[in-house]
Amino acid sequence: MSGENREDTVAKVFAEHRELLFSIVYNMLGTVGDTEDVLQETWLAWSGKSLEEIGHHRAYLVRVAVNQALAHQSTLRRRKETYLGPWLPEPLATDASEPAVRGESVSIAVLVVLETLTPLERAVFVLHEVFAYRHTEIAAMIDRSPAAVRQIAHRAREHVQARRPRARVDRRTHQEVTERFVAAAFGGDLAALMELLAPDVTLWPDGGGKSAVAGPRPIRGRDGVARTIVAGARHNEHVDLRYRQVNGDPSVVLFAEDGPFAVMVLDLAADGEHVRDVYVVSNPDKLATIPDDRAG
Repeated sequence: MSGENREDTVAKVFAEHRELLFSIVYNMLGTVGDTEDVLQETWLAWSGKSLEEIGHHRAYLVRVAVNQALAHQSTLRRRKETYLGPWLPEPLATDASEPAVRGESVSIAVLVVLETLTPLERAVFVLHEVFAYRHTEIAAMIDRSPAAVRQIAHRAREHVQARRPRARVDRRTHQEVTERFVAAAFGGDLAALMELLAPDVTLWPDGGGKSAVAGPRPIRGRDGVARTIVAGARHNEHVDLRYRQVNGDPSVVLFAEDGPFAVMVLDLAADGEHVRDVYVVSNPDKLATIPDDRAG
């Protein structure tokens, strides 16, 4: 294979797997910027290899990306330790215009729970539960025995299930509740908003100290959350509201004149009627990848 043909083939194979790699790494890290860094490092490792030496291209690329993501965890952890206020994952637009594989990104609510796992537990959970890799395949990626991976997977699954029991809420119901929530909040209807909120609801604001929208700590309880949301909506009554799909869930993107201002995602209780968590990301650094398609 000539040098030019080799370069073309290397680039083509990487491009074919890029979205899969992006989705795996994003679910492991929760930030788009760090994910792109890992993909760049994966590309450098890949482009320097002879394709003839690699038996299974996809397996090789995933293994490199997973281990690069694990190596990034210490840097990311230090950043979170100095972060102002609650830290939420970076919202990922998953509208129809996005590549289909990004639909594999788990919800903001689940990503928040994954933050409580160890990096290795999170990697195993993502690979096994989200992407259906077998324990033996994961063991080869992270240099552990299949038995050890099974134990890690069991521990991670129990941890996630305990903090967020699986509940099926169909997308239409989620969208309807989101629309009612927004109508009550921006209509100043405190009573209607209170009816939608679960008694133990929590408002999670992530402004990173760079947004007036977000406070410094979570707010818990129906009354406090409702009053905070209504007051915030009144203060920002001139923003442009658009419904979008973020991390696979219906959400609301608030736009100011110059672009995305905040992303709000609701996590519903198992009954599909009440809101148990409200996630509001307004740190501008985390909204850079949200498309501003209002002119479309």
